[in-house]
Amino acid sequence: MELFEQIRREYEHGGGTIRGIAKKLGIHRRMVREAVLSAVPVERKTPVRERPKLEPAMAFIDAVLEADKQAPRKQRHTAHRIWCRIRAELPEVEVAESTIRRHVRERKIQLALLHRETFIPQSYVWGDEAQVDWYEAYADICGERELAYVFCMRSMASGGAFHCAFPHASQQAFLEAHERAFLYFGGVFAVLRYDNLKSAVKKILRGHQREETTRFIAFRSHWGFQSEFCTPGEGHEKGGVEGEGGYFRRNHLVPVPKVASWEALNLFLLEASRNDEQRLIGERTQTVGAGMNLEREHLRVLAEEGFDLAAIHFPHVNASGCVKVLTNFYSVPLPVGVAVQAKVHSSYVEIWHQGECLARHERCFDRQQKVLNLEHYLEALTKKPGAFAGSTPLEQWRAQGRWPASFDHFWEMLKQRRGQRPGTRAMIDVLLLGRQFGYPRLEAGIEKALDLGCFDVEAVRLLLDAERSGKREPCEALEVGALRMYDRPQPSTKNYDQLLGNHSVSEVIQ
Repeated sequence: MELFEQIRREYEHGGGTIRGIAKKLGIHRRMVREAVLSAVPVERKTPVRERPKLEPAMAFIDAVLEADKQAPRKQRHTAHRIWCRIRAELPEVEVAESTIRRHVRERKIQLALLHRETFIPQSYVWGDEAQVDWYEAYADICGERELAYVFCMRSMASGGAFHCAFPHASQQAFLEAHERAFLYFGGVFAVLRYDNLKSAVKKILRGHQREETTRFIAFRSHWGFQSEFCTPGEGHEKGGVEGEGGYFRRNHLVPVPKVASWEALNLFLLEASRNDEQRLIGERTQTVGAGMNLEREHLRVLAEEGFDLAAIHFPHVNASGCVKVLTNFYSVPLPVGVAVQAKVHSSYVEIWHQGECLARHERCFDRQQKVLNLEHYLEALTKKPGAFAGSTPLEQWRAQGRWPASFDHFWEMLKQRRGQRPGTRAMIDVLLLGRQFGYPRLEAGIEKALDLGCFDVEAVRLLLDAERSGKREPCEALEVGALRMYDRPQPSTKNYDQLLGNHSVSEVIQ
């Protein structure tokens, strides 16, 4: 453009000829004539270059792409796969992979095998919509690498997001995470957008209609929000939370976090969520935290009471002293055949009977597993002490670290003093003291009994009672003062020796 402008200026104001201008600027006369006729240069034609290395493979590539039209979408050829086939099936063709990539891309566009969708930018009202999703991440918990299912709720207006992790993406965890997110944001959004996850959707109907689960409907009614679900396979309909999960995982979960428990992991995620309140998203002029403060005034007020998140089941106690909840068995201290109420939470299971919680277990997410507590079998073991040594509840206590070495030592000494069966029964009686005094105190009492060389149930009970009585509050010291005048010397028995003088040594005094 600058050259054409200079040519036109020379021709109009310089008084030069076409030949003179061409000679002066060092260009062809044809270009001078073009500039005189039009101020805009004519678009140049790009010459078609020959492709001597690619041409032998072009027919093969076109045949593969045509066949891909009939293949499943996720089992079509990539450019790399086509290049590998060319190397294997056409060894005489030497062509670079980058050349194949460019050609395959051009041909896919021409054959309508490559679709590029246009997305429409959206604007959001304060407190109107939030998006919800799960994503997976790994964490080292107590030295072991665990797969964590991370729940994310992202506000579309402010960009704020809440993250929390669970060992399993169950419905109880799904609902509990909602309540934690509502507390974090300080209110409830008008609309929540989801995938078609099983915790909320029972069946996908035509269009945007869904058959939702009963508990999700009750939960939504309790908190007063509306739910919307994306089209199956169209994750971009909630692209905000999809991008948030990837951003959070790359920036806060790299390297893999090392924590002591799931509670510690969630504290770590909460701190990371609060740190993200200082970031600026895109071209926004205010931080995420400032937007959350403005949005909090437009959110719906939190309900006075939380929703009962537990799923209720009514199993019966089987012959193994367990109740079956979902796909696993949990021990309970009740007779066989009794009907109980099981409350399933996100991370634990409670067993209730007649309004009293009799057992609480960590929830197991495997199948056909038995979660047993040795304490629930002590009464039965008093009648069957021979089953104690090889019992599964005892092995589970050992694996959990609830059976210290001092218990084995004390048990062994009881068997040496009383015999195999009576000693085992005495050890069970010692364990029953743990219900009254607590197992940490029982462990300390057994260790003290071992130091004193006392190997008896009543000795342990006496030590535990002494420890409890020894914790009385100290009394104030009193001055006895004048009471010292009543002090008397200790009596002596020397006068009684006179009675022995009237008898011989050989005689026995009756």
